[in-house]
Amino acid sequence: MENYCSRCGQPYQTKQITLHGLLHEVFHLFTHLDKGFGYTLKQLLTAPGHMQRRYIEGDRFRHQKPFSTFFICATIAALSRYWIFKALYKYYNIGSITEATFFHEYMVLLHIVLLPIYALIAYLFFYRSKYNYAEMGILVLYTVSFFFVAATAISLIKFIWPKLDTAYIELPVLLCYNVITFVNFFNHLPRWKVMLKSLLIVCSMFLLAQLAEDYVVEIIR
Repeated sequence: MENYCSRCGQPYQTKQITLHGLLHEVFHLFTHLDKGFGYTLKQLLTAPGHMQRRYIEGDRFRHQKPFSTFFICATIAALSRYWIFKALYKYYNIGSITEATFFHEYMVLLHIVLLPIYALIAYLFFYRSKYNYAEMGILVLYTVSFFFVAATAISLIKFIWPKLDTAYIELPVLLCYNVITFVNFFNHLPRWKVMLKSLLIVCSMFLLAQLAEDYVVEIIR
């Protein structure tokens, strides 16, 4: 008797779901670097731009899908920054509980709303390239996902310098990462043009995000 269903490939005998099994799956998700989320995050760090281009060109089996990557990274960033800002308010009396509430309840939703605008900004700057709006959206989804992880890591510096405005660190880091990503992605275009356009894109996206976040914080204050 065969051990697997010939139609769907699922084993005939399935193991009982346990807490240990769930925790193992979570650990596997973040540490397995041959494929999936861990592999995708590693590629975004070590091969920015190349990874997104390869995905669009068809190398997709090992990569986490762009929307799930975005949601995982956005959720990690939202929860992490919520705990960071809440701790800063509680132990250092820095910031406000409203900022922490924003990250906990509104950040992911806000950036979901902004995603089509981010993609449109990138597409308008490179509308003469061979990539359509949807493909530019893939580039932006993966890039913004890494932005979330990087910004979260930078926020940890506030535990050393609580009054530091980390936006002054985030913007240069994101500028450098975005330039490298776009130069690698558009390797068939003149490098200086890509660098200039990528700088304008990330500044536009950063400014839009900051204004939108400040606006939402004011509403919920």
